[in-house]
Amino acid sequence: MKRPHTYWVLIFGIVTPVASILLYALVYVLLTQRSRNLEGDWLFRLTLSTLAMTLPTLLTLALAITERRRETLSRSAKVGLTFALLSLGLVAKPVSDGILRFRQSHNQALSDTAAPPFETTDLSGQTQRLSDQKGKVVLVSLWATWCGPCRAEMPKLDTLYRTRKERGFVVFGLSDEGVDTQRKYLEKIHVSYPLLTVTAGVPGFYRDIVRYPAMFLIDRQGRLQPTPAPDQPFTKVEAAVDALLNSNPSGGN
Repeated sequence: MKRPHTYWVLIFGIVTPVASILLYALVYVLLTQRSRNLEGDWLFRLTLSTLAMTLPTLLTLALAITERRRETLSRSAKVGLTFALLSLGLVAKPVSDGILRFRQSHNQALSDTAAPPFETTDLSGQTQRLSDQKGKVVLVSLWATWCGPCRAEMPKLDTLYRTRKERGFVVFGLSDEGVDTQRKYLEKIHVSYPLLTVTAGVPGFYRDIVRYPAMFLIDRQGRLQPTPAPDQPFTKVEAAVDALLNSNPSGGN
């Protein structure tokens, strides 16, 4: 008959995947709530949360080593240890998100660099090309129906668009969600600027997004300009747009 302690490795191993995910979420939420600079310390929060994910595996491994010292590692312990080690694969998700976040931050900080062209369709099926907006200031807003901050931002974007479109300002809302999903959402919140769908004609530059909402600001010469961080007041976005519109008033419609 096996001793009771021989089953601890199996038990801990089986619960390791769930425990890893819960620890990650708990640490990330706590750090986010206490953060004073969400945009500046995201790497620290992501790193600490990812390390927390490995704790259940390390605990299971420690139990397995302890049992191995007492006696030969049992079959149940080997099964539990296998579960725990396989759980380390969960780390791939936050690591992948971190890489994308680096890419997103880099792309949004670009200045005086030609904006990658795109061609796709809006919700009415009309083709929309960035190249057709020459001489205008363009704001590309990456959004999703499940994103609370996106939903709160859309009416402000719509007002910004309606009050400045005569001066040569264009807003494109870009989402990787289906047309039907977007149309259903528009029944709740209406916007007058075009909403686009992600297709093969949209380069990865605009799709490598982890943190929503996200914006790309393009000046009248078709060059990317830095956009305010999502945690900054929307007045910062308004000021950035106005600065570009005023930089070359003759380049409007």
